[in-house]
Order: sequence, then structure tokens, then C-alpha cells
Amino acid sequence: MTGTTNPNRATPVVAVVPFERVPTTAAKVIAAHVSGYLNLAAETLPPRTIPPDTLDPGRLQYNAASLIQAIEAIPLKNYFKVIALFDVDLFIPLFTHVFGEARQNGRVAIVSLFRLESHADGSSPPSDRVLERVAKIALHELGHLLNLLHCDDDRCLMHFSGGVDTLDQTTFNFCRYCRIALHRALRQGGPVTKPP
Repeated sequence: MTGTTNPNRATPVVAVVPFERVPTTAAKVIAAHVSGYLNLAAETLPPRTIPPDTLDPGRLQYNAASLIQAIEAIPLKNYFKVIALFDVDLFIPLFTHVFGEARQNGRVAIVSLFRLESHADGSSPPSDRVLERVAKIALHELGHLLNLLHCDDDRCLMHFSGGVDTLDQTTFNFCRYCRIALHRALRQGGPVTKPP
């Protein structure tokens, strides 16, 4: 799958931005999966500081919508899409927590390791399982940035996963219909300048 059909346009580049204590390995794994599964160039950027006003003092969680808004204000205009990676607990008002969040057809997605680092029973999974989970969430949220909706096929990466058990059962695969939608979205992507 290519990011552009016009050879005169620059290749779209996805930025992966870790925030604060996120392991560099997790950001690199996401970038590798974006390149491998979507054939999009991906770059890992230096760590940034979490905007402090995104913490909800009553819930002691970070508001996902506020984080997306804050990241959209960061001057990263040369990038096609941005995936921000955190190790804090995220929420949206509708749910007690989320693994990640993105605005449909937006530019910024966020992903958190916080609830991916334990099983449903509270035990700790091996690090490769955590990295697998974070890559799945990143690809899912990037799908939303490319205007894909949730999918009814429980084997598809666009299927909604409310818990880690469901996420672990999801394969690294987009169903036939989501693949077609991805091809269409990437063909219609506008010109992008590769950052220096």
C-alpha cells in the first residue's frame, strides 16, 4: 500500500512522539509497525513533556480530548499524522478509561501504555506482549485518523477492544473492507513535505 499515487508528491511521514518516561523501544515498535503494515514512513521524535493542564484532578486521569487538542497545537505541520505515546491513565467522559483515542479523520492520535502493562487479573505480561498491545492500539487509532470506523469483524484491527483480553485476541490484520478503505484514504492523502 502506498501513501500517494502521484510521484511528484512527497511521501507522507507519520511522527511518533513519546511523552516523558515512555520507553524509546515502544515508540520505535509503533514506528516499525506503521511502516510495515501501512507502508508509510514513520519517524520517532524526541520525548516531550505532558501538558499539565490535561490532568483531571478529580479523576487523577488525563483527559484524552484535552491531550489531543494540546498536541494539535504543537508545530509538527510537516508530518502527515501524529501518534503521541504516553504512560499515564487516559479517559474520555463516556468511559472510565481508554487505551487510545483519535478524532475521526483527524491528525493526532494518542496511545497509552498505562493499562496495557497488566493482564485483566492484575498480573504482569511479558514485555513483548505489552509492545504487541501498544502496536495494535496505535494501528487502530491511526485507522481512525485515516477515517476508518470501528469494525464488526473481531479479527480486524479496527474492532473495538474494551479490555486487554479482547485486544490480545485481535490479530495484526485489517479485514478486507478496512484494507480497501485504507487504500482509498492513503490514495486521497494530500501533499506532504518530508521533514528535514
